[in-house]
Amino acid sequence: MKLLLFLLTLTARLNTSPQTFPTLRLGTVRRVRSLRRVPRWKRERRTEHSSQAKRKSRDWFGMFDGYDSCSEDTSSSSSSEESEEEVAPLPSSLPIIKNNGQVYTYPDGKSGMATCEMCGMVGVRDAFYSKTKRFCSVSCSRSYSSNSKKASILARLQVTGKPPTKKAKVLQKQPLVAKLAAYAQYQATLQNQAKTKAVSMEGFSWGNYINSNSFIAAPVTCFKHAPMGTCWGDISENVRVEVPNTDCSLPTKVFWIAGIVKLAGYNALLRYEGFENDSGLDFWCNICGSDIHPVGWCAASGKPLVPPRTIQHKYTNWKAFLVKRLTGAKTLPPDFSQKVSESMQYPFKPCMRVEVVDKRHLCRTRVAVVESVIGGRLRLVYEESEDRTDDFWCHMHSPLIHHIGWSRSIGHRFKRSDITKKQDGHFDTPPHLFAKVKEVDQSGEWFKEGMKLEAIDPLNLSTICVATIRKVLADGFLMIGIDGSEAADGSDWFCYHATSPSIFPVGFCEINMIELTPPRGYTKLPFKWFDYLRETGSIAAPVKLFNKDVPNHGFRVGMKLEAVDLMEPRLICVATVTRIIHRLLRIHFDGWEEEYDQWVDCESPDLYPVGWCQLTGYQLQPPASQSSRESQSASSKQKKKAKSQQYKGHKKMTTLQLKEELLDGEDYNFLQGASDQESNGSANFYIKQEP
Repeated sequence: MKLLLFLLTLTARLNTSPQTFPTLRLGTVRRVRSLRRVPRWKRERRTEHSSQAKRKSRDWFGMFDGYDSCSEDTSSSSSSEESEEEVAPLPSSLPIIKNNGQVYTYPDGKSGMATCEMCGMVGVRDAFYSKTKRFCSVSCSRSYSSNSKKASILARLQVTGKPPTKKAKVLQKQPLVAKLAAYAQYQATLQNQAKTKAVSMEGFSWGNYINSNSFIAAPVTCFKHAPMGTCWGDISENVRVEVPNTDCSLPTKVFWIAGIVKLAGYNALLRYEGFENDSGLDFWCNICGSDIHPVGWCAASGKPLVPPRTIQHKYTNWKAFLVKRLTGAKTLPPDFSQKVSESMQYPFKPCMRVEVVDKRHLCRTRVAVVESVIGGRLRLVYEESEDRTDDFWCHMHSPLIHHIGWSRSIGHRFKRSDITKKQDGHFDTPPHLFAKVKEVDQSGEWFKEGMKLEAIDPLNLSTICVATIRKVLADGFLMIGIDGSEAADGSDWFCYHATSPSIFPVGFCEINMIELTPPRGYTKLPFKWFDYLRETGSIAAPVKLFNKDVPNHGFRVGMKLEAVDLMEPRLICVATVTRIIHRLLRIHFDGWEEEYDQWVDCESPDLYPVGWCQLTGYQLQPPASQSSRESQSASSKQKKKAKSQQYKGHKKMTTLQLKEELLDGEDYNFLQGASDQESNGSANFYIKQEP
């Protein structure tokens, strides 16, 4: 009687109602404990023979015809084993859908279950390590083979969180109660770890953020450089998928069908099939995650489909229900997971050498080495950095990186490295891996030195400034300076391609009602281009030389996305599209003031769909204030403002001052807000220039 009470207590700890165990009686438990051990080769041969003799027909959902009579299925599948080994019967009230003849029972160490011979953890046999299924992890396997007491203690601490006791017994001699207790402890440890991780790593939730404010996220198809950006297909609301069933008391991982209620980038709000208009158990997940599968995957993979516990009573024939609900419905393509995997394969590898802009001298490039690749973003370490802390972040399609030898080929400034030869393992990146720029014809009418234009200031991306072409390079590249804030030696000139969407003809801001930043110190306000050209004796760059292609990008004002803070290129933040001027987007960082906004191109590789950081493992920076977008942290605000002033102050420095600052170790990041990628659309949106 005491043992029965103890078992009931354990089942309560497993969050399982007592009604779930109507057939777990004391006599059954005693019989299981007294079973003799059968050699492994006999069990495998008997199991194979039994599965072949009793294989049942399944439909494409992975459901057996006898789903509504689970107890009958259970008795028939285990009848061949009664002569040599008894198994505790399954409760007839529990609806389990079986696959490939496999029966998932409670953690009694028998059907579908296994116990680690190192730490005593009970779990699903298929999830255990190695072919023998003797250990739950690589750590336990190594610890067991080393026969080290210290390793044994560490392994047990890793799994259960508690050191082994003096009364610990060998696996084969552990009673069922001990295994149940170990399993309960293991589940409790996992839950505690999950809660701790959720607080530390997932303090910000895109799903809650979008639901609470009714935001709309930019669709994945807007980001051609992102994973699945070009093959997202017809994934939309009402698409059905197979996902893990979290509303279930079974100790093994089971699945159920859910429909997409709302899409937000890679993230989808899902609702289990059968809940109709009840949103009580709706949940957000990443569609490209490893646990999301097309309908029919469970049947092909031998995984069980189990309806959520909350709605088990609603239908007596779940198979007929699913057939009715899924007839004519859409699901993911069968090769969806393969496409996701392929789209996340990146050609850039660590130890590749590239030429990248020198963040301390914008006018030149220098050699850097790829340190790591995350989601196509590269952490580049300048080759002369001894402690490997002098780094720069950018996307592999960024116009800021080039193949070795690029600077010499077009006449761009280049800082020669003090390193005379390549370090071991380093090699030059093949030129074909870099983003291609549109070929231009410079033989006819072309840009000339001294021509005026408007350009996004790379040191203050929230402004479009009056600028001048300072040097014409080969292959369509131009060196540009911001009027009124240039260094005498041209050390702050920056390089744009002629087709770059970050340069505009004279009058672009006026016709599109954008505030144009006049030259520093210019007193005749409001600024008029005609007067300024006459005063400086300059001419405007011809309108026909600029890129006027406008793709059908799909962005709308108010859409949410994840964007690189180009003031700190290593950071990716929660952001909003606040304005659209043809192909030009104004990006606002949620929680910050408008002075920190950025103008970027619609095809910029520094923009990503909602959920990109979660998919790739990159850290996402949440809004400065989640409770109110207008209320900001004073300390963070001052820090970011100081950083902004640091960049703005950089433009005022003389050459001598700049060298002194560099000796002091100050760090200035080069900022770039647009991509040189071309598009198919076209539009003429520039005003006519005055003669």
